[in-house]
Amino acid sequence: MSRPERRNILITGASSGLGEGMARLFAAKGRNLALCARRTDRLEALAAELRAAHPDITVFVAKLDVNDHDAVFRVFDEAAAALGGLDRVIANAGLGKGQPIGTGKFAANKQTADTNFIGLLAQCEAAMTIFREQNAGHLVVVSSVSAVRGGRGNITTYAASKAAASHLAEGIRIDVLNKPITVTTLLPGYIESEMTAKSGKTPLLASAEKGHRALVSAIEKEPATAYVPWWPWTPLSNVMRVSPLWLLRKLS
Repeated sequence: MSRPERRNILITGASSGLGEGMARLFAAKGRNLALCARRTDRLEALAAELRAAHPDITVFVAKLDVNDHDAVFRVFDEAAAALGGLDRVIANAGLGKGQPIGTGKFAANKQTADTNFIGLLAQCEAAMTIFREQNAGHLVVVSSVSAVRGGRGNITTYAASKAAASHLAEGIRIDVLNKPITVTTLLPGYIESEMTAKSGKTPLLASAEKGHRALVSAIEKEPATAYVPWWPWTPLSNVMRVSPLWLLRKLS
């Protein structure tokens, strides 16, 4: 059975990195976009660029901090009204800051946990409310390969929050298994972005162009789960699942 065309797409965290890259590629495919992020100056610049390059599409822009949960519901509804419905929501907004547990940096770890899980929960609730009313839609949850196992040091909370994201997506998928609503969990590996630039030398880093194209390609296929790029992260994820802790420590 052929998949329906997802004409109207909302992307959170769209002002930079993966969100910005996906927005450009979906615009080139002729999709209408709702772009949401905290940095509206960057969103407006991106929207102007996309409208000029693709005059036949509609681009809606909204300031959104996913930790403002009431705003998430309001903005998603506004986007649906502006585009005439939402066919796909890509819950991409996230945070990568963190410090080793017990080193006095609880505030930073809490901020990551709040953004990557509670903020995601709000996005999923808002998207699924719309999709259930429509009885159609595609929810995309951007997790991470870090979700496969626990991580040490600065990524401990980040990895845990992404594991929670993956379980949340799977639970929603089970709940709507017999409905015309699809749920995809994306688990990106290291893709060139502002976040990876701040982390210093990163192994197995995919270029932004390669990573963004792999993400959009995976999303369009609407699988339950996708490691992106497929190589090397799909086979590596299988290795990570069975690795002893001493090996995980060396890899992280």
